[in-house]
Amino acid sequence: MPLQVYNTLHRRKEQFTPLHEGRVGVYVCGPTVYGHSHLGHAKSYVSFDVIVRYLRHIGYKVLYVQNITDVGHLTDDADQGEDKLVKQARLDRIHPMQLAETFTKSYFEDMDALGVLRADIIPRASGHITEQIAIVESLLAKKMAYVANGSVYFDVAAFPAYGRLSGRTVEELTAGARVEIKQEKRHPADFALWKKAEPGHIMRWPSPWGEGFPGWHIECSAMSMKYLGEEFDIHGGGLENQFPHHECEIAQSEGATGKPFVRYWLHNNMVTVDGRKMGKSLGNFITLKDAFARWDPQVVRMFILQSHYRSTLDFSDQAVEGAAAGYAKLANAIGNLRERIATAPAGGDPITVDLSRAGEAFREAMDDDFNTPQALAVLFDLARELNGALATGKNFGKPSLEAVAAFFETHAGGVLGIRPGAHGAGDEGLLPGVMDVLIQVRADVRAQKLWPVADKIRDGLAKAGITLEDKKTGTSWKKTS
Repeated sequence: MPLQVYNTLHRRKEQFTPLHEGRVGVYVCGPTVYGHSHLGHAKSYVSFDVIVRYLRHIGYKVLYVQNITDVGHLTDDADQGEDKLVKQARLDRIHPMQLAETFTKSYFEDMDALGVLRADIIPRASGHITEQIAIVESLLAKKMAYVANGSVYFDVAAFPAYGRLSGRTVEELTAGARVEIKQEKRHPADFALWKKAEPGHIMRWPSPWGEGFPGWHIECSAMSMKYLGEEFDIHGGGLENQFPHHECEIAQSEGATGKPFVRYWLHNNMVTVDGRKMGKSLGNFITLKDAFARWDPQVVRMFILQSHYRSTLDFSDQAVEGAAAGYAKLANAIGNLRERIATAPAGGDPITVDLSRAGEAFREAMDDDFNTPQALAVLFDLARELNGALATGKNFGKPSLEAVAAFFETHAGGVLGIRPGAHGAGDEGLLPGVMDVLIQVRADVRAQKLWPVADKIRDGLAKAGITLEDKKTGTSWKKTS
């Protein structure tokens, strides 16, 4: 089955066919950098990380662009309120760009810990003011925008297709408009392309309409089209950005170019806590740094991938602990495999696991709109099959065992980004090597019949949450806490 993706624009799964054969352009809305990232951010960026990884796995050359929003995102996500960075910077008594640098660095630290690959191009909104002004000028020239009191607004009446992504009509938007909508707008649904900077507003740039700053939506149109072209394949982001952000992107981009903007719109669902969206404004979020203090970043990644990217992910300690247990099972199977490889003969028996069947099942899952829960189930089934084979005590050959290891590395590691032992933060990545040394030392003292020393090593590791299992084929270990 060819790759099927759920296209929000048409509200159905569709066969994926890129604009240019063999190449895929992907743009994902990046973070607004005014605070530390939380689990809601991780849901989005881990999801799209896997999507990009899988596209590359099946042979596409992917150009992945993800922006940093460091100006223009107002506190009510539309055209009212303060710039989020300016407001937080004032509270912290620092310059907004200092705040942006601080939390951009924090964001990348968290994503690195989660094993999220860096995008190929990471543009910043504040670095693309010229491109944004050029689009606004084009829309004004086409009479799809108008100037009012030093600000520029997009005229939704000039774009009849406005609302097709979200399914909202202009009439519905008018009926739901709030009484405090700025009087300078011609229509309540019109949105800002450029905002006049009031006295004392720090983030400001010169423009043909006076000093000001770009609207939130225009930045993504400018940056995506600059690096991917006026029409490209995939635009991703959180479901909460479908309206107004992505709806406005379509209107202003297609209004400016006269061409279709994006072929496939992909939206990840949100993280919830007791059924409510996790978010900074609700005060019910957990930062990734706090999460990493409690759980291995790879466990957090596993927790996220156990839900489909289009499904909600309800956070609880119990749910993450369940992911930790699953991760430990996978890690234990791979650890046992590595241990056998180290002592396996070159000419032993082939191991009796069906990698061909597992590969087909994995691809079938991922071709069905990137179904990571089902893909993980394939890996767990293979791990159980592997453990059963290893438990027989047969003398399997190294090439056969290495083929299984390569399968896990390609599918668990390369596609899903799950690499037991290759932790993203702290010193846990050293653990397998340290355990190899301790197991060898214990084997040496047992050979010398120094049983109290051997027992002391075993009992000490048990207190530290690591269980040793002595078998005919050697000693293996697993984490129990």
